[in-house]
Amino acid sequence: MLPTAMPLLRWLRRPRLLLAGLGLLLAAGTAGAVQRALLVGVSELASQPASLWLQAPRNDVLLMQEALQQQGFAAADISIVADGVPGAPLPDARAIHETLSRLLAQSRSGDFVLLYFSGHGTRWRDSSKRYQEPDGLAENFLARDVRGTIGSAGPLAGGLRDVDFDAWVQAFLARNVFVWSVFDTCSAASMTRSARAPAPPANGAAGEPDDEVRWRGLRSDQLVPAAAPRAQPGADSALRLPVAEAVPRARYVAFFASESHQVTPELRLPRGDRRARPQGLLTWAVVQSLQRRPDTWRALFNGVLSQYPAVIEELEARFPERELPSPVAEGNLDLPLFANTLEPLSTRPQWPAQRAGASLTLEAGQLDGLESRQGVLVLAQMADGTQRQAAATLTQADLAGAQLPVPAALRELPGSVQWYVTPAAEPASAVLRVRAERPLPAGLNLSYPAAVQRVQGQEQADVRWLDAGRPTQRLVPSSPELLGAEPGNDALPDLEAVRRRLQLLAQLKWFSRLMALAPERRLPGFEAQLELWEGERLLRSEPLPLAAQWPGPGPGQRNVLMVRNASGHSVDLAIVALDAQGVLRAVYPEPQGETNRFERGSAQAPALKRFELPDAASGRLWVVASPAQPHSAPRLFGMASASALADLRVRGQARPERARPLFATAVRWGRAAP
Repeated sequence: MLPTAMPLLRWLRRPRLLLAGLGLLLAAGTAGAVQRALLVGVSELASQPASLWLQAPRNDVLLMQEALQQQGFAAADISIVADGVPGAPLPDARAIHETLSRLLAQSRSGDFVLLYFSGHGTRWRDSSKRYQEPDGLAENFLARDVRGTIGSAGPLAGGLRDVDFDAWVQAFLARNVFVWSVFDTCSAASMTRSARAPAPPANGAAGEPDDEVRWRGLRSDQLVPAAAPRAQPGADSALRLPVAEAVPRARYVAFFASESHQVTPELRLPRGDRRARPQGLLTWAVVQSLQRRPDTWRALFNGVLSQYPAVIEELEARFPERELPSPVAEGNLDLPLFANTLEPLSTRPQWPAQRAGASLTLEAGQLDGLESRQGVLVLAQMADGTQRQAAATLTQADLAGAQLPVPAALRELPGSVQWYVTPAAEPASAVLRVRAERPLPAGLNLSYPAAVQRVQGQEQADVRWLDAGRPTQRLVPSSPELLGAEPGNDALPDLEAVRRRLQLLAQLKWFSRLMALAPERRLPGFEAQLELWEGERLLRSEPLPLAAQWPGPGPGQRNVLMVRNASGHSVDLAIVALDAQGVLRAVYPEPQGETNRFERGSAQAPALKRFELPDAASGRLWVVASPAQPHSAPRLFGMASASALADLRVRGQARPERARPLFATAVRWGRAAP
């Protein structure tokens, strides 16, 4: 039996049984599968001043190597490309690509691969990229032989671009290989694609001499050209990237040390230990989290976030002028660790909580599908990886945070415990209540907090299921939240059509609830405009929320949503569209596993992006945005309208904030308009 087929509480009560069961499942389902890793560490930039070099990448790869072997990776299946590591090839661009090529050639369906990179990152104006971000910048990982090319807008010599990494990831995914990417670099959150962000601070060298805090971020104008070519003529252009058909990133997880505009530190870790060596903060946090034996990628990332507060607080006091890093995760985080399977251990969100005396506070609230007096399960994870759990009830849930008491059975636990909260059931306000004379169709598949429940008798209902039992069915909305939102109460031919329509209505009810949470709120500096285009010609543009009805596109025309962030901070953004056929489509984040943290922009240099909306003469659109909380993971607002979005229910370190600005609006056009 798959773990997901067993009630969640039974598995949570038996964590060791869970791990054993997973081992049997994976052994049976992926016989002959191999776990491999590529660990790249670049400490020295051979053509650059020594003041720009780093200390920790060589230590990082050795620490990761040891941690992976403890997780069951065979030593022969861990490839290291790093300077300062005996027996390892030097990490120039060619060696990195060649090792990736060999790793790809060895990979077979069902395998697992870790692609790990530790070193400097930068952004470079690269007009040769096929896909251009608004500012034309490409994120680059700096190989040992990086050379500045002053006055050039082409690829950075000795740099591995975001699109290069994306090509390698796609090539592994096309072979049915599960990919975990880790980038302990600055500008990291866009290292597997491209993103817009301001330049990092100029100082990439040491901090105070006694501690040697260094920042993994360089401006492109800090790089100097090599005095003479260090490789054969045309070597960089001869590097061939794999060509693979783009596939959904279902078997993909990535951890990034920072957002696109941030730098990340390396320093002696753990703090206060005389034997400590310089380490990248993300690398050290990943290894510390692995020691707690997490069972999913979400649990691993939550453990990573829990390691940050103490270090960040120290660095904030020492470097008040810097914006310190916020680690970011993307991908299918509910899957079991180091496995190649699409069966999640749980589809319920799990939020880290912070204890203060007898209370727990979490950075999740009404925006995420929580409400006061809701039943939850409190999980306490010990330092050795074992778990204890107890039921509790939320005492308060506001827009972006919630509180509850520590269950009596867990109050005596030590301070080293990590706390998590997961809902025991969907919030009553979000459940779609269906009046029906017979059981609901089997196979309903909804992401929290959307849910469907059958009601009978005098209970209040949102939808009536008519003609049940006949060849054709009919669903008639009766709730004010759904009137006018449903794409039609036309006859449905079979139970499968009823199931799909019920799922859609449940999602629409949650979206209506989400919009009602903040009908008049605005996010200063954040704008969204609906545009009508015909070819390359802009016909009409209106800011959201709309003051008048939008007519929808005519023949040869298309709707585009323009988003502009000049708020001075990153934004958690979710955009979902409903087309005329009643299909919900993820507009942002795109259904490829990416994070929904939209880049920071300022009034002088706003982050701007246009999103093509579904090609339909009628449709509907929901846009929700809120300031990103520092040192936390992105918020999706429960807007999991597709399987790819469901993979991205990420929650971050608890940092409660009582008042949070919010942008939330809904748009209808064409036949779907009121």
